Amino acid sequence: MQKATSTRTEDTTDIASLSVPQMITLVQSEDAKIQTLKHQLDWFKRQLFGAPGAAARSDPELYLGEMISPPSTPTAPPSRTVTAHTRRVAQRDLTTDSEAVPFFDESRVPIQTIHVPDAATAGLTEDQFEVIGEKVSYRLAQRPGSFVVLKYLRPVTKRRDTQVISCPPAPISVIEGGRADVSFAAGLLVDKFVYHLPLYRLNQRLADNGITVSRPWLTQLSQKNIALLEPIHDAQFDVIRGGRVIAMDETPIKAGRRGDGKMKVEYFGPVYGEHDEVCFPFFPSRAHANVINLLGLSPAEGSVLLSDGYGAYASYAKKTGLTHAQCWAHTRRGFFEAQAAAPEGAREALELYVVEEQIREGKLTGENKRLHRLTHSKPQVERFFDWIDRQFQGLLPSNPFTKALAYARERRLGLEVFLTDLDVPIDTNHLERALRVIPMGRKNWNFCWTELGAKHVGIVQSLIVTCRLHGIDPYTYLVDVLQRVGQHPSSRVAELTPRQWKQHFAENPLRSDLYAIDAG
Repeated sequence: MQKATSTRTEDTTDIASLSVPQMITLVQSEDAKIQTLKHQLDWFKRQLFGAPGAAARSDPELYLGEMISPPSTPTAPPSRTVTAHTRRVAQRDLTTDSEAVPFFDESRVPIQTIHVPDAATAGLTEDQFEVIGEKVSYRLAQRPGSFVVLKYLRPVTKRRDTQVISCPPAPISVIEGGRADVSFAAGLLVDKFVYHLPLYRLNQRLADNGITVSRPWLTQLSQKNIALLEPIHDAQFDVIRGGRVIAMDETPIKAGRRGDGKMKVEYFGPVYGEHDEVCFPFFPSRAHANVINLLGLSPAEGSVLLSDGYGAYASYAKKTGLTHAQCWAHTRRGFFEAQAAAPEGAREALELYVVEEQIREGKLTGENKRLHRLTHSKPQVERFFDWIDRQFQGLLPSNPFTKALAYARERRLGLEVFLTDLDVPIDTNHLERALRVIPMGRKNWNFCWTELGAKHVGIVQSLIVTCRLHGIDPYTYLVDVLQRVGQHPSSRVAELTPRQWKQHFAENPLRSDLYAIDAG
């Protein structure tokens, strides 16, 4: 009892010390809490006993849209300080903004028009009112799924004079004798490898739309179509391997089963070429020999391999004699991870990126780009390594900051390559962005049941990611190429790689019969 009295006295003392504005705020807050509790209590009473005079209420039932707690007092919008006063910042509701402004490509998105009647003119004849204008509102809608079955009716005819019976053949399928139209085959690959939907989910969606097919059929269809694309992938990889500047990295993938019932950890070795093309070769391990097997021991003259600090790349450069450029992003990462020990460790490296941004914004090329790097980046690089040499005193080898310093100093020659070679990027971030599709897949379909499946993932992602890099719609590309690959000369298979396909066929791609129906 005494304790309660003491607490009450302390609360009273605290309230007495409040200023007038603070007191007003406190009262408003307590009043809002009371109103909220009262509203909730009334709602629970209605649920248990029914509301008094419910028959006379215009809204006898609490709708789902009603909040249990009453609307709170609108909070003050954010503000920003300008000269002599504080100005409120306009807030924007992104879910309701500009409903009359088209937010889609009208040439690609089907539009269903709905005419909304005006209740004010209901019952009037046409001579009693006049339409003087029109307003438009758009709503984004969705069907649960959109699958179509193409029914080909082929007449069987008999000539009266010769009694010969004939029937036109069925349209040729991408997979001979298959029941999948090319639009479905391409859509299956896009759903799995662009949007990362596992095949079992696609199978469920088909079933929900009244289409009964087995999951093994979807798997086999994917494998057969990817096998058709493999020569195109190989041609693209030959172009990358023959280039002068190549970026390479590695990323893990669970593929193939181990004896103890677990999946093996294997690797993709994404390779990025100088024409914005990428391939994802598959390796069963992270062995140094993989780089040799992939790139060969006779690289093009003056070749540059850009990578992180993994020893396999340095070993390959030593064996072949090519120039090994190192990634500044990986170097900078070590200093960020050691910020507690050296918060200013990455300052000079960050300033290098400011220079690269100036080059991009100014669209500098050739000699102008080289001079800009030598004038601005080279002095910063020299200051950075001078600073590194002064930091080693009194640091333990196990210190994260020490490791970051050693990583950078050991790779100085590789980190300076970009200063004099205009075609060499400052880092491998362009490759890191391209390989994101693999981690995204791992988060969704988790693993590849077989190593062949992992190889197929690499083939199709090589073409899809390259499509993205060149602004090509992967679906349009796959619909065209899956039809064209069976009739295209093998000696010109490189023309079907996304970069060259854009030059030769993008203006008039092959379509599915479904396209003609929709267009009509």
